[in-house]
Amino acid sequence: MLFFNLSAFYFFYFAAVGVYVIFLPKVLHDIGYSTFDIGIILAIPLLMKFITPFMFLKYIKLDKNMFKTALAILLILSSLFYLTLENFYLFLINNALLGVCLSLILPYLEVTAVSNLGKEKYGKSRLFGSIGFAIISLVLAKFLTQPYVAIHFYLVLNILTIIFALLLLKFDMEQKEEEKKIPFSFLKFLPFWLSLFFMQISFGAFYNFFTIYETQHGISLEMTSYLWSFGVLCEILMLYFQAPLLKNNLLNIIKFCVAITTLRWLLLYLYPDSLGITFFTQSIHAFSFGLYHSAVIIYLFTLYENKKLAQQFMYGVTYGLGGFIGALVSGAVYGEFLFLYSALFSLLSFFALYFIKKV
Repeated sequence: MLFFNLSAFYFFYFAAVGVYVIFLPKVLHDIGYSTFDIGIILAIPLLMKFITPFMFLKYIKLDKNMFKTALAILLILSSLFYLTLENFYLFLINNALLGVCLSLILPYLEVTAVSNLGKEKYGKSRLFGSIGFAIISLVLAKFLTQPYVAIHFYLVLNILTIIFALLLLKFDMEQKEEEKKIPFSFLKFLPFWLSLFFMQISFGAFYNFFTIYETQHGISLEMTSYLWSFGVLCEILMLYFQAPLLKNNLLNIIKFCVAITTLRWLLLYLYPDSLGITFFTQSIHAFSFGLYHSAVIIYLFTLYENKKLAQQFMYGVTYGLGGFIGALVSGAVYGEFLFLYSALFSLLSFFALYFIKKV
């Protein structure tokens, strides 16, 4: 039952993420938002994901009550999309608060997943998130006849996410009192956090400009969509079969994933118009996201006693601050050398890993 509920949670959670990431920019553009306004709206939740964990160092505790509160607020904010969508400032505030909620929900349940499923089943459960993301990208494209259709999907998917999140609470393991008293040291493993940060910056070019980059180098939009789907398929296969790999040294796995990601970006820089090489680079997504993400989650689980706060910082530093800076940098340097810059950032991530002290 735990595996089913967790898999369903991942499926609906990341399907909702798919609606937000893939279709919300188009919705905002269709109702008259400028690209600059859209960029601000999408950047604010990333900043909030980074800022929020710092509030939990001393002032707030991430427990069941806080988790339930975050789920309730998520429902309210998703419903308020209907009222705030066409007002820039109200929608900006709505999205800022949404970033706070999302920075609590997934990290909380990732600890539950790793604690109860272990290395063997975590990846197989997590792959349903990738499936949900892929399916919504195909399904909603056929139904998006007017902007508010996407909002309907987003609300329904978040309701389903909340239902399965609540069902998972009975499997939650509360922190022991002695563990709560151990201070969270962000600086103790600073090289690891820097590596996470630089790695996500390197993905800025891919997540924000891959489609534009490839189509400008002669690959059709339809073929580019196949490249995206192929990358997700490789990710899903890795999540399903990765358990034996995760029995090895996790830090070495992370190093390998970062190194091969650097190769991935270099190949995109050197051969942007080669369809065969681009498909090969997409196959590396199995390592640069699928295996890397799982190894990082589990490795982080072994570093800190305050595991939920550690997961919050992981999402805040990577997908929050790293994603925000990555989007800004890739937009600023877009051009021939776009993925060369990505390779340099992932190389910095790789070097940082060699300064991690053994635990």
